[in-house]
Formats: sequence, structure tokens, C-alpha cells
Amino acid sequence: MEKGKPFVGITGKAVRSIYFIGICGTAMASVATHLKSQGFQVAGSDENVYPPMDAFLAAHEIVPFQGYDEAHLDPPPDLVVIGNALSRGNPEVERVLERKYPYTSLPDLIRDFFIRGKRSIVIAGTHGKTTISSLLAWILKTAGKDPSFMIGGIPMNLNTGFRIGKGTDFVIEGDEYDTAFFDKTAKFLHYLPDIVVINNIEFDHADIYENLDQVILAFKRLINLIPRNGLLIANGDDPIVKNLIPLAFCPVESYGLGTKYPWLVGNIEHRGEITTFSVTRRGKPWGAFETHLLGNYNVTNALAALVIADHLGIDLPAIQEALKTYQGVKRRLEVRGEVNGITVYDDFAHHPTSVRETLKGLRGRFPDRRIWAVFEPRTNTTRRNIFQEELARAFVPADGIIIAKLDRPHLLKPEERLSTEKLIEDLRCMGKTAHFIPEVDDIVTFLSKNLKGPDLVVILSNGKFGDIHTKLLDRLKCEV
Repeated sequence: MEKGKPFVGITGKAVRSIYFIGICGTAMASVATHLKSQGFQVAGSDENVYPPMDAFLAAHEIVPFQGYDEAHLDPPPDLVVIGNALSRGNPEVERVLERKYPYTSLPDLIRDFFIRGKRSIVIAGTHGKTTISSLLAWILKTAGKDPSFMIGGIPMNLNTGFRIGKGTDFVIEGDEYDTAFFDKTAKFLHYLPDIVVINNIEFDHADIYENLDQVILAFKRLINLIPRNGLLIANGDDPIVKNLIPLAFCPVESYGLGTKYPWLVGNIEHRGEITTFSVTRRGKPWGAFETHLLGNYNVTNALAALVIADHLGIDLPAIQEALKTYQGVKRRLEVRGEVNGITVYDDFAHHPTSVRETLKGLRGRFPDRRIWAVFEPRTNTTRRNIFQEELARAFVPADGIIIAKLDRPHLLKPEERLSTEKLIEDLRCMGKTAHFIPEVDDIVTFLSKNLKGPDLVVILSNGKFGDIHTKLLDRLKCEV
């Protein structure tokens, strides 16, 4: 999309003014600020306008309305973007529907404004999407390809999760969550895929999907959208993904840690802060790699990105250099600080599998250090008792576990809720030191009295968790 050139919208008329309902979401704000930089008139509103998004938007001369009010839509914009979290009853949504203003979802906006005309590379799966997409974007940037990307996190090498480049490729994290209140299909079905990675499939998003079969159906529909000249890249180690491969109308490349795939990883070694591994392609040695990523699951994630990079014609030395210099993503086992030999990590754990693999990776790199896991049951999956037993097993690599209070329990029926009492009981039966400490300040007090160097503390939550990372580090500094 050329700067200053009006976009022809869904009504056939030029779009010059765009209003975002729910503008303070990370993706919404990123797209809004880019459109502002391209000459569009941009405005928006949100229920909670607070740091850092208010400052981010203000830096781009966008001052959102605090709260929702029909009057904010006067005069009517050319197009309204309705955020994923909005629903019927919102006064601005009701105004849009009553007056028949042109409206769209964020995934459709991204498709129509940015993806069309590019090669769309959709990274999908229950786990690993952010790591694979950010690593691939970094490989393409390192190789001088100037990619566009939309990533559900902030890659440390790229400093932003959204960018429109001049290159051919658009790398997008393909989420299976639903699109909007008026479009309950998975977001990734909107992205015009040319190349698709499916890294794994598990039951997740319990507020959207009733069972695993519904999740699988969404991925089947994604595969069905890949054109015959496209490519499906599938993790053969995942049995569900493996069973979906025959559905593809396009070529397929499979990868994994097993022994039967065209792309295989071997010789994995953890050496201090570095992980090394080798890759074979169709039975022949292809390359040796090193990375700061830890855990075998991240080696598999890296392999997915390497397969795409090779398909796109990126030279092996550029791929090796990019992987070596890749710094990871904020909130994906990010080191938040170290005090007196005690290291505090932040991880966006959203599912028992991600908890387990994060802790396994940390244990593999630091076999002799004591690991404390502090978990907030906050996602729509982990707040429920669907994975009651699996969640307990996920903490096996940790030495000590603290479970915080259940987030928003009033939104769930009592029989649906995760039982924190049973979780603690199960952990103790497994011989673990486990405590239920509901409040953040009490968790900080407990940890400050029990931590000692060289302990590791992993804060596991997909939310702010009461800024526990900063509070803990500050308390530890006071007690040095």
C-alpha cells in the first residue's frame, strides 16, 4: 500500500478515516499507528487506556478516547475496525450496526490492507508460533529481504511485533482464536496462506472450542486454503498434525526429532548459555547450528523456521548467523533481572504443555540449580479443570511451586473451575514443595525469605500478574 494513496474499502469508496474500537490491544495499536504513518486519519477508543499503550499511541499522535461512547463516532469514519474482545451491547458497536457504518475485523483489515500482493507465510499451532514467526522474520531481515511481519509478541532483535517492509514476504502468527463477535471463525483463515507451518495441535481456548475435534476442524480448514503451488510444513512428531498431512493439495515438508522425516534434528547439546544441534535434509547432513534458545521444543521450533528459510532460498550461512544472533521474544522465558545470584524469568505460559516444556528446557540447561515456578491460572484454558491432572504433571521439572489465586473465578461455574487445592495436593503427593499463596505481595514476601543464590524463579502467566517480577526484584535488592 503506497503512502498517501487512498484504499478502496468494502463499500467501493475510498477509505481515508479509520476508527478502532479497542485500539489499545497490542496488534490493534500497531496497525493503527502504521496506518497513521501512511496518511490515514486514525482515531479509536478503549475501556482501559494506560501505559505503555497510551504512550505508544501518543508518540504517533493518536490520543484514544477513554471508554466507549456513541458520540466518539461523530463524524462517521469511512471504516470501523471492531476488536476481538468487543461484543454486542457495547455502545459504539451498537451505533455501527444501527447506522450501517462499514466495519471489519482486524484480521480482515490486515488481509486487505497489507497481505494482498505479498507471499503470506502463516505460522500456526498451539505452541511455538511466536518463536517460529519472530525467528523467521529475523532470518529474512538478516538475509536482506526486508520482510513484513505480524507477531504476537515483541522480538528483541526487531523491537516491534508489526512492520511493513518492501520485500515479498509477509510472516504472520496464525492464531486459531476467533476473529470477532460477528465472525467466529479462526483468525488464521483470513490470511491468504501461501506457506503454512503447523507446529502442533492440542486442545486450547476453552472459551471458544468445546473439544479437541473442533480445534482440529479449524486446522483442517486452514490446510484446505493452501493453494496447490503453496507449501505445508508439518511437525511429524505431533500425531494429530501428522494425520492431517494427507489433506493437503500442495507439497508437504515434514520435520521433527524422529527418524522418518525429510528434515531431522540431531546431536542436541546444551552448553551453558548455548544450545547446539545439527540438521539433516533427506538423509544428508545440511548444517550445524547454535542458538541461545533452550530446550528441545525450541530446537523443533527453530527447525520449522529453517525449513521455510531454505524453501525461500536463503543461504545457509545467513540462516546460521541469524539463529546464532537471535535474542528471543519478550515474555518467552525472558530474564527480567538477577540479584545476588538469583535469576528471575518471565514466561507467557498459557497451557500445561508450555509450562512443562519451559521448565524442562530450564532444567536441561541448569541441572544443578533450584527452580521455583510461580504460576497464575489466568488463561481461559488453565482457569478450567480440563487439564487438572496434566497441569500438576507439568511442574515436575521444578523444585518448588507456588500457585496464585484463580483469575476471574466468578466467570466460571464452580464445577468448571480449576481446583487450586487439588493441584497443591497432587503436587505434594508427587513429592514437590508446593504452596497456594493467593496474593502477589504475599508471594513476594515468601520468596524473599526462601530464595538463595543460585536459585531460578520462573513467573508463569499470560497477564501482568500484579507486576510481580518488579516487586520481587526490588525486594531482593533491598535484602542484599
